[in-house]
Amino acid sequence: MKQVKPKKNLGQHFLTDLDIARRIADTVDACPGIPVLEVGPGMGVLTQYLIEKPREVKVVEIDSESVAYLHDRFPALADRIVAADFLRMDLSEVFGGRPFVLTGNYPYDISSQIFFKMIDNRQLIPCCTGMIQREVAQRMASAPGCKAYGILSVMTQAWYDVEYLFTVDEGVFNPPPKVKSAVIRMTRNARTSLGCDEVLFRRVVKTVFNQRRKMLRVSLRPLFGGQAPAPGFFDGPLMTMRPEQLSVGQFVELTNMVAREAGSALPGDDAR
Repeated sequence: MKQVKPKKNLGQHFLTDLDIARRIADTVDACPGIPVLEVGPGMGVLTQYLIEKPREVKVVEIDSESVAYLHDRFPALADRIVAADFLRMDLSEVFGGRPFVLTGNYPYDISSQIFFKMIDNRQLIPCCTGMIQREVAQRMASAPGCKAYGILSVMTQAWYDVEYLFTVDEGVFNPPPKVKSAVIRMTRNARTSLGCDEVLFRRVVKTVFNQRRKMLRVSLRPLFGGQAPAPGFFDGPLMTMRPEQLSVGQFVELTNMVAREAGSALPGDDAR
């Protein structure tokens, strides 16, 4: 069977270590009883272990060469191979509106976009596992006060508990990436509502981390444009903190402070 040539424009780095592939596949066992959607299966090194599990598995692949390979290698999976761009899919249609586990060896260059889509579809995705660039995994799992803590940390941890599971070296891929990888697992937490305007929350988080070395009384000012907030708005103890020091709960508090001060004068934008 002809091998698939990794494509640089798709960020393809095919995992060649079968033991690691099995370990990644086993990460979905933390959320039993629901289907699994694998993103970017490539030549199916992870897929072969996922389909051994007693649950429904579908894969989504954008590369037509990989799609053809998967049909040849896994004929029993034929009607569950989705030739599409995951970022453009309506996830409510994948399993007829049923919740599912998201997993995969995610392309480095779109992993953050994948996770923002996961957050937007959190009612469908109680668990997400897989392999990404180590630096991104560290950011997602980082706690407040750490250098790696940032926008992706806050946005993910608002809705998911993040576990950094293990590191993967460069030499187990074809072609080897220039950085190390890591396997993570994210499980929906008990939060059903942030307790603030979610669009404004994203905007506040993005705005202050754009000046992460500044205190909030400085990094928040761009939110108000040329208009100064009421006297005393920047005087509270929260305003002397830097964004990397704030927990999700404190970002919610900050968002509500901004909302009370600005009313409906602040249009939201996208934190991606």
